[in-house]
Amino acid sequence: MFDTLSDRLAATFKSLRGKGRLSEADIDATAREIRIALLEADVALPVVRAFIKQVKERAAGAEVSQALNPAQQVIKIVNEELVTILGGETRRLRFAKQPPTVIMLAGLQGAGKTTLAGKLGRWLKGQGHSPLLVACDLQRPNAVNQLAVVAERAGVGVYAPEPGNGVGDPVQVAKDSLEYARTKQFDIVIVDTAGRLGIDQEMMQQAADIRDAVSPDEILFVVDAMIGQDAVNTAEAFRDGVGFDGVVLSKLDGDARGGAALSIAHVTGRQIMFASNGEKLDDFDAFHPDRMASRILGMGDVLSLIEKAEQTFSQEEAAKMASKLASSKGKDFTLDDFLAQMEQVRKMGSISKLLGMLPGMAQMRDQINNIDERDVDRTAAIIKSMTPTERQDPTIINGSRRARIARGSGVDVSAVKSLVERFFEARKMMSRMAQGGGLPGMPGLPGMGGAGRQKKQQKQAKGKRRSGNPMKRKAEEQAAAERREQQAQQGGAFGLPAGQPGQDFELPDEFKKFMG
Repeated sequence: MFDTLSDRLAATFKSLRGKGRLSEADIDATAREIRIALLEADVALPVVRAFIKQVKERAAGAEVSQALNPAQQVIKIVNEELVTILGGETRRLRFAKQPPTVIMLAGLQGAGKTTLAGKLGRWLKGQGHSPLLVACDLQRPNAVNQLAVVAERAGVGVYAPEPGNGVGDPVQVAKDSLEYARTKQFDIVIVDTAGRLGIDQEMMQQAADIRDAVSPDEILFVVDAMIGQDAVNTAEAFRDGVGFDGVVLSKLDGDARGGAALSIAHVTGRQIMFASNGEKLDDFDAFHPDRMASRILGMGDVLSLIEKAEQTFSQEEAAKMASKLASSKGKDFTLDDFLAQMEQVRKMGSISKLLGMLPGMAQMRDQINNIDERDVDRTAAIIKSMTPTERQDPTIINGSRRARIARGSGVDVSAVKSLVERFFEARKMMSRMAQGGGLPGMPGLPGMGGAGRQKKQQKQAKGKRRSGNPMKRKAEEQAAAERREQQAQQGGAFGLPAGQPGQDFELPDEFKKFMG
């Protein structure tokens, strides 16, 4: 959603690099480009004005003029101001002292409230809670059935006593759901309310009546991030009419300009708490202003990537895989292990989204967007078409075996050959990294065994340098011979005196080669 804004800001900052000092004209030009970028991203004008004012004031101050790298300092300022207009610190849910905690969802029709109720329920279940979805949207056709289906997919409870489609009292349903939740031991109640195509008095009154009936601990306003400035206007009207505590952005994966996300928190004074960025129930997470600002500036979102990995991978399995890679040059790491790792990565979500979280990947956006997610499925099909023996030892896969595997997985023989070759290369590289050797062509990392080992190998390879001057080289050789003779007279290799018992001590053959 923020691709255009990210590209425009990146081009602006690129023009600053290489300048030892920033003049007032440079700062004005940079501020003008940032202003245009924000306006083109559909950010609200009051937000743009406040943002540019802060950036110009700070850029003209001592923190930039006295900095060793003014361009990096300007980027730091823009990043901090983006975090500020996105809401500052991450806002967490407030839970009731006595369960159940009541969360009321509100917003316009089509914003995605019903689907988001399932996403929020699944997310809370993953946090150790027991959520209950309550069907209070009795106006929209099949809204009750949709909520029941979403709740089943999310693995959470649902309370839907009325059929909907214009039948039933939503206020009474909301009120009765609290007693039902207490009886059935649900600690969180998520109330899905009706929306309208636009703000009207009837909708406001119904939402206010439900609010008064259940006294929610949190009222979350669900807004479609793709509707631009109208999202801000709707949020303001709803804040003044009913009130809400936090904002949930849906459809953040759309191709709209995304200015609503940068405007709502600043204009309404209510923080964005959650963001939905896909169609699957897993495509939902808490909103972190600092991480979103980092993404917009092309710095990636490594913390979110680490959190996803921690949720997907178990430490026990990771340690097991690491030991396999570290032992006997990684030969214990088989295609079965490779398949298991690949399936674990797939559970983390879209490969394109995961790569997009890495720093610097904005420059490869086109290549990342063109990644075919089905390639992972094809690779899995090839491995699953192999026999257990072939997965354990891919070296036995000859021409006839490749042909059989290709027929079983529905791919060309060349694809099977390519997969096996890539597996060996990947295993070699992962084994090198697991043993501390670093990446091929790169020195080992500090603190890892490979760094010292590589230096030692380099020293051994070089050996002792000899002088290019013949006279000097002859003198050095003569001095070395004298030292060896003197050592022989003083004692043997293990400190035993010469001529004493032990001087005829014979080393094992495997050690002799090290005793030049």
